[in-house]
Amino acid sequence: MDAIGAADVGGLSRAASPVAPVGTAAGTDVVLAVDGGGSKTDVVAIGLDGSIVGHARGPGSNPQTRGWDVAGPILDDVRARVVGGLADRRIRTTHVYLAGLDLHDELVAATAALAHWAEDGGAPDVLDNDLFALLRAGTLSPDAAAVVCGTGINALAVRADGATTRFPAIGDISGDWGGGAYLGNRALWHAARAEDGRGPATALTTAVPEALGLGSVREVTEAIHFGRLDQRVFNRLCPVLFEVAAAGDAIATEVVARQAEEIVLLASVALGRLGLGGSAATPVPVVLGGGVLAARDDLLVEGVVAGLASRVPGAVPTWVTDPPVLGAGLAALESVGAGEAALDRYREAVRSRSFASTTALIR
Repeated sequence: MDAIGAADVGGLSRAASPVAPVGTAAGTDVVLAVDGGGSKTDVVAIGLDGSIVGHARGPGSNPQTRGWDVAGPILDDVRARVVGGLADRRIRTTHVYLAGLDLHDELVAATAALAHWAEDGGAPDVLDNDLFALLRAGTLSPDAAAVVCGTGINALAVRADGATTRFPAIGDISGDWGGGAYLGNRALWHAARAEDGRGPATALTTAVPEALGLGSVREVTEAIHFGRLDQRVFNRLCPVLFEVAAAGDAIATEVVARQAEEIVLLASVALGRLGLGGSAATPVPVVLGGGVLAARDDLLVEGVVAGLASRVPGAVPTWVTDPPVLGAGLAALESVGAGEAALDRYREAVRSRSFASTTALIR
């Protein structure tokens, strides 16, 4: 996968079976939608009428950060809990969207890792990065960009002629900046330097240890170092950063502003590679999702909106607060010819369930 050039090869995609006529066995058929992110995994079985037949949730299954030896069993378990309840229903198609599928070799590895699903209903017909699920949840426009800022951060853009551009999104070594875990790390970094005198004063010095039930930043540092707190602590500190920024702290505000700048930069570069967004006369949706963006923090929203208006005249910011599995399910239903009534029914079913809300920051 060319992660630098303007054109890109997509993930695995195989044609699904055509929709059977009304009155046939199609009434018992389902499609499977799978979304695996850094913090959670959702698998949903959807009737062709758009009703949710089964749903299960598990921990995050990003194979890039967890490895297939961990991500694979998580995906198998969550899927098995859904498939096990389908009785004699036939799985018409399976769409899988995972965080961490950014490079060609990662897609190849994912295809091999999930091939055994053919044994009980079919290997994935579509297998790609979870950004495509976010994109579908936010827009049907053939020209668009999507930026996810959740546990991590990533972006892509698509064009009507099928061209796609995306980023490696593998951390510092690919130039990434931001995401919930990274922001939590920055909160602790600034708090540590303020406490020992190497950095400017900040309310994070008090807020960070208080959020973790400890007495000082030094105690937090030692707890992480000696394994009493694991790396997931950084996701817990992300909301602390935003709370302190909202109270007017200069250091925390600077970090939030830098995150907004990076989100704008990702969108503008991706769209620019495809020659999109340069004119206000040709609007292009920029779909924004993931736990950090979906929280709609005022400072972050203001920074993103202002930045897009300045750098990408045609950008239309479009926030998605629905879970990515909404987009995954819509795409799966559309692939078997489901109509608007079914799509609307599924959309409402997702929004009425407990997993629908992603409007809180990652904790």
